[in-house]
Order: sequence, then C-alpha cells, then structure tokens
Amino acid sequence: MKLDPSLRSLVLRATSAIDVGDASLIQSLWSGYGKILRVPLTFDVVDPTNPASVIVKHVSPPCEQQDSPGNSHPRGWNTDRSHQRKVRSYEVEATWYREFSDRCDPTCRVPAGLLVESIEGNWGFVLEDLDASGFASRKSHLDRDGVFVVLAWLANFHATFLGEPLSGLWPVGTYWHLATRHDEYQVMQPGKLKEAAAAIDDRLNACRFQTAVHGDAKVANFCFSVDGTRTAAVDFQYVGRGCGMKDVAYFLSSCVSEVECERNESVYLDFYFQALRQSLASRNSTIDGDALEAEWRAMYPFAWADFTRFLLGWCPGHHKLNRYSRRITEQVLAECI
Repeated sequence: MKLDPSLRSLVLRATSAIDVGDASLIQSLWSGYGKILRVPLTFDVVDPTNPASVIVKHVSPPCEQQDSPGNSHPRGWNTDRSHQRKVRSYEVEATWYREFSDRCDPTCRVPAGLLVESIEGNWGFVLEDLDASGFASRKSHLDRDGVFVVLAWLANFHATFLGEPLSGLWPVGTYWHLATRHDEYQVMQPGKLKEAAAAIDDRLNACRFQTAVHGDAKVANFCFSVDGTRTAAVDFQYVGRGCGMKDVAYFLSSCVSEVECERNESVYLDFYFQALRQSLASRNSTIDGDALEAEWRAMYPFAWADFTRFLLGWCPGHHKLNRYSRRITEQVLAECI
C-alpha cells in the first residue's frame, strides 16, 4: 500500500533514506485505533549499516462516539472512559520512546525510537524494524528455556529502572490497574475479591521497591532471535510505575499452562530473582537485594489476584481464570480479609 504523505515525510525525516517503498500491514491496533506497517527504504548510497526497512505505528483514534455501535470493541467495552485510557496510553508510549527507551541496553532490548510525532491529532512512531535486527521469530507458547529468556529480559528491565523517577509514564503501570478499570469493576459479581480489590491494589502500590513495569508483558509482545536465545520487547503503551511481580505474573499467564505454573512456580521465581540480583550487581546498585526479593516474592500472589480481579469483570469466562489463578487468589483473600 502507498504510504500516506504525512507518514512518508515522517519516515524520511527519521532516516537518511531518499524514498520509501510500498508499506505492508503487520497488524491493526486494538479496537481500530490505527495500524502497524513495515516500510522499505531506499538510499542514494549503498551502505550495509542502512536499515532495509522501518516500522511505522500510525495511531488514528476513531472519530465516532465511543459507545456507538459503529465502533466495535472485541469485548464490548466501547465507553468514553475506555477511549480516554487508550488515548492516554499512546501519549505515554510517545514519552517512553522520546525519554526512556534509550536507557535499555542489550540485556533488555527494545526497538530504537527513531522519531515520534503528533500528526493532525494522531501519532506517528517510526521505530527500528526488529525483524531486520535479528529478532524475526514470534511465539505463542514457550518451553522452560524460552520462559527463562523472557524472565531474564524482565529482570534486566526492572533493574534498569528500579527506584528511578518515571515522570510522564503511567503513575501505576499495567493496562488492568484498578484506577482505570472502573467499568469492569462495576460489573463484577459481588464477592470477596471485589470487596478486597482496593486493598490488593493498595498493597501493590505501596511497595517500597518500585520500578518501571512493561505493563503488557505477554509473550505476543516479545520478538525472538531465530535460535530463541535472545528477545526484545515491543508495545509500551502501559509502561509505568509498579512492582515487578505484575509483569512476571502476567507474562507467565500468557504462555505457560496452569499445570506448568503450578509445577514450576518456584523454579521460575528463583530464576527471575537470581537474574535480578545479577543485573543489579552489574549496575553497581546499592539496593538491598534481600529486602527487594522478600518484598516482591510476597507480592507475586497479589499480582495474580489483581489481574484475576480485572478478568472477572472484563471476561468472566477467560481461560486464564483457571485452578492455579483461583488458588493463588484465594491465598491472597485469606490474608486480606
């Protein structure tokens, strides 16, 4: 497809290319809020360091009233509150690429943000093409070694931003946190989890140790090397302040069965915390690793319970509401009530 003139101009300004080829659609954004394109580049001089392509994320929010039948949401949440949350998420992502992403080293690889601009009320992101940079593999499920690869990424990401000011990102990271999910909370069936939702949220937010959480760290948002030993993350709409266990619990829910979660919970947590300690040591951090691990281990069940609360309102029949997540949640409720 031909690239819109404003996007073409954005790409040319973001690179030293003299022209662009026809764009190919990678995917549409959630709820029809735009699209992600791969755009080939043409240069006037042959140089192996020139990228063959870039990724363009074009955010174009729907104009119609958000609760109208014409704006279809996959789960039916077509409210103005939902719309405003999405708009804010792209503002946060723009801030992430402008001010924070270049702090991520190869241990927590992210695409380079070449240029981010607001275009006539929309947003245009010109990003490094991770496929061309050696991360062309996508996965929906992971074996144990694959889980370790992403847990190492998360540990290094969390160590990078531990205790750092995160102005401009979400004050509370993750897309499901309670303050932005009143609609889903209201439709939850009455019960202990609904009664304890605020207390669970408070416990997570009150952690002494806070970092930047990715906020949507599902396996689909990780790009892997062909041999599966390296990974890079994309989609930073919900990055913000939080306890690292939110990312860990949510990631495991996205790619590991309930049986594997039950069987390998301690294995995965032990690996994560070992990687976190190693990452802090490599950064000459003075943070008390014992205190950090003790606090965050205790928060792992709370992170699961917090996400379970969201699912029970958003999609009560979701497959992630399984025996493992329910057992973990009951454990938290016994402590909170």
